[in-house]
Amino acid sequence: MAKTYVIDTNVLIQAPNALLCFEENQLVLPLVVLEELDGLKKAEGERGYNARQVIRTLEDLRRKGDLIAGVPLPNGGTLRVETNCVHEPLPESLPDDKSDNRILKVCRHLASVHPILVTKDLVLRLKAQLLDIEAQDFSTEQVNAGEQQYLGRIECFVPEKDFEKFTTEGVPTDLLYQCDEMGEAHPVSLVQNEFVLLKADASLRKPHLGRVWGDRVIPLEYAKETPYGVKPRNAGQYFMQEALMKPAAEAPLVIVKGQAGTAKTFYALAVGLEKLLNHPSEEYRRILICRPNAQFDSDIGFLPGDEQEKISPLMRPIMDNLEQLLDEDEDSRYDDELELESRLMEIFDRNLIQMEALNFIRGRSLEKIYLIIDEAQNMTPNQAKGIITRAGKGTKIILLGDPNQIDKPFLDERTNGLSYASEKMKGSPLCCQVAMLPTECERSPLALEAIRRL
Repeated sequence: MAKTYVIDTNVLIQAPNALLCFEENQLVLPLVVLEELDGLKKAEGERGYNARQVIRTLEDLRRKGDLIAGVPLPNGGTLRVETNCVHEPLPESLPDDKSDNRILKVCRHLASVHPILVTKDLVLRLKAQLLDIEAQDFSTEQVNAGEQQYLGRIECFVPEKDFEKFTTEGVPTDLLYQCDEMGEAHPVSLVQNEFVLLKADASLRKPHLGRVWGDRVIPLEYAKETPYGVKPRNAGQYFMQEALMKPAAEAPLVIVKGQAGTAKTFYALAVGLEKLLNHPSEEYRRILICRPNAQFDSDIGFLPGDEQEKISPLMRPIMDNLEQLLDEDEDSRYDDELELESRLMEIFDRNLIQMEALNFIRGRSLEKIYLIIDEAQNMTPNQAKGIITRAGKGTKIILLGDPNQIDKPFLDERTNGLSYASEKMKGSPLCCQVAMLPTECERSPLALEAIRRL
């Protein structure tokens, strides 16, 4: 039996294609949602773009029929705009002039068909429950909860005789196994490009590090490299280095998830500088760095200066990492800050590194670019898809972030673009990814202690 869904504005702003995701069910769009879309259509950045995209979709549907009576949707089901319900009573504590409460009026008006309110707003879902209205989050773009998300790495055992052959021959994946709490051996399910920490099953020898390719686990190709003088300090960094060092033709997408201090941004910059400065093979033309919260909306849009001056405060963490890379001597690094700043500016003056607001990536075709998206957990799934599809010939895209540190409203560890891209690209031969472990924090003893305790 077809269900009736009432759609909130925030669902459409995060996922402009949401109207096509409800199969053969009936969708109701309260009139107040159209008013909110109209108010957002001129907004800067992602919100304005998505509002305009939804409005164009509604215009296409309007041309095919009467939106008040209901219009068939391309993938089944119908959509109609509800204009009534103005006089539907609500408790006195819920004033009529609030948009959320007008949506609740529509839901109460449709009580006979048991509507389901779909909204990203947790408070609105709570109010709906108080009024005995069923409410749900928009789940189409949700992925598994944190502990069940793909890590890009796994620990396995292998028979001793095969362990000895690993460095020269690799090992077949069907020989790998894990042990449960009772010591019982179980086969493992591996996917393409998954990293493996391989242990011998009859000794305590140092584990091997490898990567799944085809039906074998093969040794890491770049384990002995030291990009821009940086040497891996733990298994996660060896895996991360392997993913970043691989040419764009082999691994055009790299996804690294991990807590603060695991050197995600630091390592991504080190490999980029290695490719451009230490071994300039013309693999990439430049490094391009973006952060999702570098928006030209009202929060920073009125700051003085050009684009670079506006986004520079948001890019300060990038500059901090560059300073560490340009001068490895921790004791004397800041003895002559003018000289350090001069070396830093030289890189930008030579156009080797550019920093841009994420908004300006849309519509571009990026060729031979080493593209770093920092704090990617603050992207929506739609933004992540838009970024990845910008990759032209020879471009490598690196998504970095911590799904547990999300600053953007209506996103969480299951709906952010970083986790979404990670789950959807799992097993792709064109994507390498790894989740850094909390124990692989290298920032300072205090940072490691804070991760453990807080």
